Amino acid sequence: MKFISTKLLIKDFLICGITGWCMEIIFTSLGSLLTKDYTLTGHTSLWMFPIYGIAAFIFPLYQKIAYFPIWLRASLYAVLIFAVEFITGILLKTFNLCPWNYEHATWNLAGVIRLDYFFFWCIAGLVFEKLLCRLHTNEKIAAETG
Repeated sequence: MKFISTKLLIKDFLICGITGWCMEIIFTSLGSLLTKDYTLTGHTSLWMFPIYGIAAFIFPLYQKIAYFPIWLRASLYAVLIFAVEFITGILLKTFNLCPWNYEHATWNLAGVIRLDYFFFWCIAGLVFEKLLCRLHTNEKIAAETG
């Protein structure tokens, strides 16, 4: 495993933050179909940028678990995303700043995690993995061709 520079980790953080925002807007837009809101309006919060940015750490993890089957990597990502979502949700909730509230959902934990979103977090983790692998491959190619 190769060390990831601070500069590259910051770049990954920014890209993951923006990607997470985009995925959330698409997800909430499609979710509006459930309420027959055909404007397909999506939403997110500025608080979500650094939370999604934390996904930058998926690449160093991937380097250690690349040989795991895809379903196991996806499940591990989902569990880690749940952990980040829980910690940040409780912290933001403490200051009355949490932009999400899952108390209405049957499978919620403390109103900040929806266990029925496990599959979606598996997919999100794999999207971040693929994105970061592609970025690092391109960085490596750029460094080699100078």
